Amino acid sequence: MLLLKFLQTMFKALNSDGTPGQVGMGMAIGLCFGLTPLVSLHNLLVLAVAMLTTVSFPGVFLGWALATPLGFALDPLFDRIGMALLSQESLAPFFTWVVNTPVVALSRLNNTIVLGSLVSWMVVLLPSFFLFRVLVDRYRAHVLAYVQKFKIVQAIQGSKLWDLYRTLWPSA
Repeated sequence: MLLLKFLQTMFKALNSDGTPGQVGMGMAIGLCFGLTPLVSLHNLLVLAVAMLTTVSFPGVFLGWALATPLGFALDPLFDRIGMALLSQESLAPFFTWVVNTPVVALSRLNNTIVLGSLVSWMVVLLPSFFLFRVLVDRYRAHVLAYVQKFKIVQAIQGSKLWDLYRTLWPSA
């Protein structure tokens, strides 16, 4: 059941009315939720950005779903990156301020995995956006165009059942 829901989300994102740039940025933003620990202040800020901009929300969910297993696998690397940053003498005043400031302390930037994963996501944000944008564009130009040539797909899309489906779930 979970696999079917993931596949539905993936196809919904890839076939949405959004531009490849909107879907690509949605996926790049969604990486934050999958790579970093979910219960963190920065994820609330990223969610606000996703909701206040024109990025594809199904793309956010797709990026999140793709990155979650990767995030768990990369936790040891994130731990080392976070430890390296927290150990920097020149950054000590900043981290002291983070820990001692009431609302900012909720960011948990003194946690090595939170810090390492957040910094890693920030580094890959733009490259992943450009990669996802190209992949979505190629998917729509080649795979989707190829699949829509099949007679069975054309028959399904021309049926009354398809019209009912599109009426009930217009964004699918």
